[in-house]
Amino acid sequence: MSLPPTSLPTDTPRIDGRAKVTGRAVYPADTAITGLAHAALVVSPVARGRLAAIDTAKAAALPGVLGVLTVDDVTGRIGLPRFGVAASSIAPLQDRLIRHDGEILAVVAAETAEIATEAAARVSFRIEAEAPATGFDDAGAETVAAADAAGRKDPGQGDIEAGFAVAEVCIEADYETPVQHHNALELYSTTAVWDGEGDQARLTVYEPSQNVNGWRHELARQLGIDPARVRVVAEFVGGAFGGKGPITARTALIAFAARHFGRPLRCVVSRAQGFTAGTHRAETRQRIRMGATRDGRITAFVHDGAEVTSRADPYLVGGNSVTARLYGYGAVQTKLSLVHADRPTPGYMRSPPEVPYVYALEQAMDEMAAALDMDPIDFRRRNDTATDPLSGKRYSSRMLMPCFDAAAKAFGWDRRDPVPGSMRDGDWVIGMGCAATVYPANIAAATARVRLAADGRVTVETASHELGTGIRTVVARMAAEVLDMAPERVTVRTGDSDLPPAPVSGGSNSTASVCSAVARAAEAVKADLFTRLTASEAAPFYGLDPATLRLRDGRIEAGGPYMALDAALEAAGLETISQTADFIPDGLKPDAVEKLRAGRTPMRGGGSGDLLRYAMGAEFAEIRINRRTLEIEVPRMTGAFAAGRIMNPLTARSQLIGGMIWGLSTALMEETELDRRAARVLNHDLENYLMPVNADIGQVDVILLDEDDRTGNPSGIKGLGELGNVGMSAAIANAIHHATGRRFRRLPIRIDRLFLPASPDVIPA
Repeated sequence: MSLPPTSLPTDTPRIDGRAKVTGRAVYPADTAITGLAHAALVVSPVARGRLAAIDTAKAAALPGVLGVLTVDDVTGRIGLPRFGVAASSIAPLQDRLIRHDGEILAVVAAETAEIATEAAARVSFRIEAEAPATGFDDAGAETVAAADAAGRKDPGQGDIEAGFAVAEVCIEADYETPVQHHNALELYSTTAVWDGEGDQARLTVYEPSQNVNGWRHELARQLGIDPARVRVVAEFVGGAFGGKGPITARTALIAFAARHFGRPLRCVVSRAQGFTAGTHRAETRQRIRMGATRDGRITAFVHDGAEVTSRADPYLVGGNSVTARLYGYGAVQTKLSLVHADRPTPGYMRSPPEVPYVYALEQAMDEMAAALDMDPIDFRRRNDTATDPLSGKRYSSRMLMPCFDAAAKAFGWDRRDPVPGSMRDGDWVIGMGCAATVYPANIAAATARVRLAADGRVTVETASHELGTGIRTVVARMAAEVLDMAPERVTVRTGDSDLPPAPVSGGSNSTASVCSAVARAAEAVKADLFTRLTASEAAPFYGLDPATLRLRDGRIEAGGPYMALDAALEAAGLETISQTADFIPDGLKPDAVEKLRAGRTPMRGGGSGDLLRYAMGAEFAEIRINRRTLEIEVPRMTGAFAAGRIMNPLTARSQLIGGMIWGLSTALMEETELDRRAARVLNHDLENYLMPVNADIGQVDVILLDEDDRTGNPSGIKGLGELGNVGMSAAIANAIHHATGRRFRRLPIRIDRLFLPASPDVIPA
């Protein structure tokens, strides 16, 4: 099946936009439940130790309290989480060990959220505390090779020493990226409702999730029940991008508590507790060595990295597998280490491998360009490649330099004076910087159901997720395109594990995966209907080849003759016609959908298979630094992107603008501050966890380049939700160097770091 370019209007407003802005959209913690009770968590104030005693008497005595669950009530009664689908293998209330700050010590259930919170504050405990290791350089932290801990090979090829031997210019630099935490407007929450008695009871969980199908099976496993008795619902999700991807141990715990107390139970985690109840982006340290000839050809590239994880889990993002293949290096060597410390297990955050590692690479590319006295774009052009330097495999398409050309022209790169510190406007020093952005075109197995009614309305059902990315809108567009009707006539149901299973909404795979399944189901609906209308003597189009029939604008056409859809369905003896279809990407095994139905997400990565499939882009930033106050402003950002077929330019631009703003936030603001002595988060609120607001954002321009690459899926979709923020932090860091003549290799680059000694001619000390 190969789909033609869409004939639909260029931009389609979000079909659920009105519901969101008017408050009709129901998020999981807003779901009305009869007889609802509320839960609050009691969490550890120390990062390492042992719970010696806990006293719940004062909490239990508070009027309205249903009870308090502790380790004595839960140990051995819930299965341990399975790291991968679950955020961590650390399970609260399963023993008395404390493994990180904020670990759950008790759950209080009460008639109201206020009573539960008050009761949680009355729980007292005694902890035998031990000195924790917070991360890098701390006594007690354990550093291991990622290849050993996570079974990951360090990518590389060629003779690295020979590559450096022929290099005429070499650079070496260290880079650091900080801990960052998800702070979506929607707090983490779990609402658990049991219906029925004993072994026949059915559990429904309302929780913001990026993987309702996977959670269903993991919850069932932890609770020891049949997955058919579990339903996970997340009709709308108020921000996710990884933070609501893996299930946390809290979900099974609240479900257990609801069954224990015999009441529907809701737990909304506080903003402060969200810093330890959810996952986070791990901090990294990286070192890059690069050698090049005087004419700008890279001969050797070494990228080593280290990431901090928990004691329990070998979580890693391994972003040097991305950087090792981005340019045409002569020889490549990488090595990755994991540092186990007394911290929660990290997790996915928008573009997990690419953001920290491409930041280091794209700064290093600018540093080498400067050492060669070469324009940064020209240096990248000289090292552009049509093949993977690691495997020799060809890129299915590679639009990196066309993106640089388009963005540079729109941005006005030709007006840039290459001399650092030379561009000024009164007290303001001006810098311009650029960077590549890249993300793999991942795609997964998916299923979908399409139902066509006599009135010409269509319903699409898939257990995918609306995270704010606009999946309902692109799914509606795909169904409308295949069935040749307006998207407004399509209703899309998502976010319910009882619907046909879909993959985890992560890795920018959802649009490509789900739309491919929807297209197949819609084609199957047409094929079924056309066959019925031509199969028997009583059929209205008897004798015609079903392939010659067309469904267009609510009627069936056969050259000259036509028939209204409602009459056609009546003639076929139907009120509606429905088909469910599976989609398995090339390169996955035939049992991929079977595995999907069992709760897994069989996915083909952009770097797997016979070809490399990547979405690419180029991002530019202008920064202004006040020479007197050191205030940093970003008046302009420009990005050009090639991500295959764009299903809806309106929501695509929105995704990319949001990603670029997140890149600004990464470069200049976001950092989770840790008390290094106690391994505790200090800035666990929206006052002190810095993020940009409207006043921090200037002009943001997005250019979408045409790219027809159907090697990955029939529709030619690559996905772009995570593409926009990958390169922006490096672009801003490079712009700051252009303005100041100084390299800042540690993120974020906040105003206090500009006070370090500097050249008085550029930024006064």
